[in-house]
Amino acid sequence: MRIATWNVNSVKAREARVVGWLREHRPDVLCLQELKTTDEAYPSEVVRDEGYESAVYGQKAFNGVALISPHPIADVRKGLEDDDPQARLIAGVVRGVTVYSAYFPNGRTVGSEAYDYKLAWMGRLLELVDSRHRPADPVVLTGDFNVAPDDLDAEDPERWAPSVLCHADARDSLERIRGWGFVDVVRKHNPEGRLYSWWDYRQLAFPRNDGLRIDHIFATAPVADASTGAWVDRDQRKGKKTDIPSDHAPVVADFDI
Repeated sequence: MRIATWNVNSVKAREARVVGWLREHRPDVLCLQELKTTDEAYPSEVVRDEGYESAVYGQKAFNGVALISPHPIADVRKGLEDDDPQARLIAGVVRGVTVYSAYFPNGRTVGSEAYDYKLAWMGRLLELVDSRHRPADPVVLTGDFNVAPDDLDAEDPERWAPSVLCHADARDSLERIRGWGFVDVVRKHNPEGRLYSWWDYRQLAFPRNDGLRIDHIFATAPVADASTGAWVDRDQRKGKKTDIPSDHAPVVADFDI
């Protein structure tokens, strides 16, 4: 079973890339974030023509998450089951595994209302997961978490340390989620670090590999124990002015299930 996550930074702008990626890599589940479009405007027919169905939680111009699979997607749930209007979380069951596509808040600046919202959102996500599942259940939490868990996940950790992506409070919040019963599958297979999923568009960050690992695949033990590998598709971060890529690359994990 192949599960991948990709912040596409506008599914409309990246539609051809998504289709090409589906054709080349044939995932069992592709989790998308930052669709930046409504459910109605999402390219469901284009995806269906490739043999895939979609479960979508969209929002005009902002946020938006989706699950794409060639298999039936059952028990689809959207949001945190509260009154938060932001389309940041969707879950569904594929081949007996509950898969989440999550777009964590960025937080803007440490100490801001947006940062407080980020930390609170992460806490509410943990409460939701705990209310729905046990660590012995087959669950995969994927997405753009907007947090680099460790200094190994930043090319220049000292420079990034004060930021919302690497701040100690955000890392502690993410560790509480992971510690509930998840394994960081990418770290499991790449313990040495220097494997990034996001590079700023500015300052030639990608050619210099000045990146962060903020896109993740967390799995409970029944799934993580069956993992056979995990990697980042850097090729999808490459592009020209006529084919601008997302600033994120797909993160992929394979499981013998």
